[in-house]
Amino acid sequence: MSATKVPEQFSGFAADSPETWDHPKLVKYAPKKLLPVDITIQIQACGVCGSDCHTIKGNWGPYNRPDLVVGHEIIGKVIEVGSQVTKHKVGDIVGVGAQANSCGECSRCKSNNEQYCQKGGVFTYNAPDPKADNYITQGGYASHVRLNQHFAAAIPKNLDIHDAAPLLCGGLTVYSPIVRNAGHDLTGKTIGIVGIGGLGAMALQISKALGAKKVYAFSRTNSKEKDAKALGADELIATKDNANWVAEHLDEFDLILNCANSGKGANLDPYLQVLKLTGVFANVSAPPADEKLEITPFPMILNGSTIKSSAIGSMKEADEVLKLYADKGLKPWIEKVAVSEDGVSEVLSRIDKGDVKYRFVLSDFEKFFN
Repeated sequence: MSATKVPEQFSGFAADSPETWDHPKLVKYAPKKLLPVDITIQIQACGVCGSDCHTIKGNWGPYNRPDLVVGHEIIGKVIEVGSQVTKHKVGDIVGVGAQANSCGECSRCKSNNEQYCQKGGVFTYNAPDPKADNYITQGGYASHVRLNQHFAAAIPKNLDIHDAAPLLCGGLTVYSPIVRNAGHDLTGKTIGIVGIGGLGAMALQISKALGAKKVYAFSRTNSKEKDAKALGADELIATKDNANWVAEHLDEFDLILNCANSGKGANLDPYLQVLKLTGVFANVSAPPADEKLEITPFPMILNGSTIKSSAIGSMKEADEVLKLYADKGLKPWIEKVAVSEDGVSEVLSRIDKGDVKYRFVLSDFEKFFN
C-alpha cells in the first residue's frame, strides 16, 4: 500500500571511489525490490556518522557497488508498506540505523540481539541482502530508503527529527554497552567515557541521564573540559597533561567506554588499572582496520577486569534510547547542513577533520528532492 507515489528510481549522493570520497555526486539507482515485510521511507533528515567516512574512504574494505550511497542515521515518513507489514503504517515517522535486515530466525535474532546475526545480518549500506537477490544496500544520503520493517523505529512525537537522527546509530552504539554492562539504573556507579566526539558526547549525556553517581570524560588535554561538563561529565581527566591520573583514580570505575575515533598507539593498560574489581572496559571504537589497540595481561589479571566490545544495538535498545531522550528532554549537540552536493561534501570533509560539535545532520531533504 502506498499513499505517496513511489519513484521507480531513487536519487542519492554517491561516492564512486576512495579517491573522490569527499565529493559524492547526485545519481539515480534502482531500489531494492519491495518484500512483503518491507517499508519504503521518504527521507526527511540523515545524520552523518564517522562510519560513513571510513566506508567511502575504503578504510573498512572495498566498495560493493560503484555508486555507493552512505548514511545510516535516517529519519523519514513511511510512504509504502508491504503486504505483511504490521509494525508501521503509511504516514508514520520512523528512524533507521546501521542495520537493514537479519535472518529473524536464529537465537540471536530471537533474543533482541539481531545486530549480531551471523546468518543474514545486513548493514544499511554497502552490503548484500540475501533476501533480496543480494541487492547491495544504499543508505540515507538519498531521497528514499527501503528495508525490513523491524529495523525502523518509531520516533516519539516530542522528539525533533533532527535531534532523533544521531540516536539511531551514534546514540544506540553507546547506549547498548552502557546498559548491558552497567545496567539501566546507574545509581551509585562511576562511568568513564574515553573520547569527546560524535559518540562520546552522547555517551556522557546518556550516563548522566541514567543516574550515574559520577561521570568522567577522558581526553588527552583539558581543551574540551567546558563541553564535557555541559554534556554531563562531573570531571574531565586529561591523560596527557596529568601524569598522575592513574594513581589518583585507582579502583574507581565500574565501566569505562572507549569512544575514541582512533586506535593508533592506544594503550589500554592505564584504563584497566583504574577499574574496580571485576570492572569492565567496553570498546565501541572502530578505527581503520589496520589500527590496533595495545594491552598487556597483568593490569587485567590484577583486578579481574574484563574487556568487551559492542556493535550498534538492538531495536529494543533503539526504542529505549529514543524514549530516554524524549522523556528527559535531552538533545544531542548537532549542526544542521542542508542536503546538496556541496553540503554533503562539506560535512564529510569536516567530520574527517573532527571539525564538528558533535554531530552533523543533513536537512531539507523534501525541499531538495521535490
